[in-house]
Amino acid sequence: MSFSQALSGLNAQQQKLGATGNNIANSQTVGFKNSDVLFADVYAGARGIGVSVAGERQDFTQGSIEATNRDLDLAISGEGFYRLEQSTGEIGYSRNGQMSLTADGYIVNAQGDRLMGYGLDENVTEDTDDQLAFPFSDVLTGTDPIALQVYPDNMPAKETSEINAVYNFDSTVDHTDPDQLESKDIDGDGTDDIDYHFSSTYTVYDSLGTARSITTYFEKTGDGAWNATAYMDGDAALGTSTFNLTFDASGRITGPGTEADDFETTLAFTPPDGAEPMNVALKLRGTTQFDSNSIQTSIDQDGFATGALVGITVQEDGTVMRNFSNEQSSAAGQIVLANFRNVEGLQPLGNNLWGVTNASGSENYGTAGTGLFGKIESGAVEASNVDLPKELVDMIVAQRAYQANSTTISTQDELLQTIINL
Repeated sequence: MSFSQALSGLNAQQQKLGATGNNIANSQTVGFKNSDVLFADVYAGARGIGVSVAGERQDFTQGSIEATNRDLDLAISGEGFYRLEQSTGEIGYSRNGQMSLTADGYIVNAQGDRLMGYGLDENVTEDTDDQLAFPFSDVLTGTDPIALQVYPDNMPAKETSEINAVYNFDSTVDHTDPDQLESKDIDGDGTDDIDYHFSSTYTVYDSLGTARSITTYFEKTGDGAWNATAYMDGDAALGTSTFNLTFDASGRITGPGTEADDFETTLAFTPPDGAEPMNVALKLRGTTQFDSNSIQTSIDQDGFATGALVGITVQEDGTVMRNFSNEQSSAAGQIVLANFRNVEGLQPLGNNLWGVTNASGSENYGTAGTGLFGKIESGAVEASNVDLPKELVDMIVAQRAYQANSTTISTQDELLQTIINL
């Protein structure tokens, strides 16, 4: 027996106690992953000469997901790491999703590291039928991740170009009975301008984002036949659009247009205040004529007024959505997640970050909810995966082992003193 065996035991248990103490200290650190010390025996020939620390292994099992109800608290439910750009330009990886928004719109962690992902298509400089111009263009996926930035611009107005409406017209209306007709003075001259059996009103938006009211008056003219006249803001001077509806004997719509174009007709108006003339496609697929009250079953249109940014939310796939006062939403980008072939090989950098090493392998990145990547839960964080009761037990065991190695040294000293006394 020699002192070196006991000394190696003391050193090993000291490192074990250090790892255990670090785990306990970080039991409330969001996204923290506990670690354990691996021991290895040491031999000289067939003679055991002590113990060594073979390494420290990290445990990347999922921590519990805890709700916070804060939109920029983002937990990863499953595999993956957030990709963060540090102030030095280096990339770090984290499971801590406690984010905030800077004054210039960057999403950052507590240390100011910027969250990375796919940005918007900056090449879209003019509004098209498919998308608005940058910074309201589509997310450009599949490119190199960049630091995500939430632009504060007001959303521009979008002119209504399409309306999808579904009606039912009462088949029992007697078009020969004048007592069933109603009349309306449109131009305000005291003379009734239009007769009708049913009317409906809905809102559209002109090129300046001004809400305009469209009222359509329907008059039954025969079996399965209705005439329709539409006015903007109740003013015939802004334009009058007329069209006919027809139905077959089973109450299904047969016109205007054809089924292939969703029984489409065009409403044309000239709004005031310098707005562009409007040509709106009215699609009537699903409209019927049955023995039931005339009613507007559903209607939706694709225009909206301008809107100011009122907040942001993050979806399960990591898409960062800007929400506007006009009840519209637009993507600001999409968070990218990274993963590694050997996550235990990542190097802890502090501040809830890990770095790439040869042991971890290169990163693979993608979007949440695809492949092996987990989903992102907004309004929640991933708690530390430290099992506190287990760590306390491990600390007691390491303490006893440390005492036992100390006793070994004391015993060896007593034996040595006995020999000296001879």
